[in-house]
Amino acid sequence: ETHPLWQRGYVVVSKKLAELLGRNLPVFSGLAAISGKGGLYKFISQGRNAIIVESFADKKRTSVYASTKVSSLEDIAIFTSTEDVPLADVLKKISDKENGGKTISHKSSPEELKGLFEEILPDYDRERVYVSDMKKVVNWYNLMHEYDLLNFEEEENEEENKETAEDKKQETVQKPKNTGKETEGEKKQN
Repeated sequence: ETHPLWQRGYVVVSKKLAELLGRNLPVFSGLAAISGKGGLYKFISQGRNAIIVESFADKKRTSVYASTKVSSLEDIAIFTSTEDVPLADVLKKISDKENGGKTISHKSSPEELKGLFEEILPDYDRERVYVSDMKKVVNWYNLMHEYDLLNFEEEENEEENKETAEDKKQETVQKPKNTGKETEGEKKQN
């Protein structure tokens, strides 16, 4: 399906690798960016030599052939000095900074874009993450905000539900009944 593919400033990694790294991949399943075309696209179907995608902007469907670079948003990560940070985490940080609202324009000055990245991801790799990559991330964030695709609350609710279920399991562990008889361990303690 997807294979590791290095691109300028960000890396496309396989879902399996992200799972091995222990990352939850969010709601971006089926979202793609196509080289040479602006905007975001939704994966619809796969044919013999092409995939069918639908533009979020105008809802038109188009064929994208195997020779075209297509990047799945769930497979993109940003280089940092320690580890690669999945795009979902970067977008979540932007959302937190902006309180769920839109962020600066992708047409902002390089200084503004760098300032944003320094604030949300202080250890991003300044040699491998270019301004053009920052523009893509900011543009994707604003488009996803516009199309109401940023649903981080759903992911947080799933995590809370898992934690609550684990807490309940721990509470239901039965304690030994007090029969009035002391066990060997209790005798030694007394």
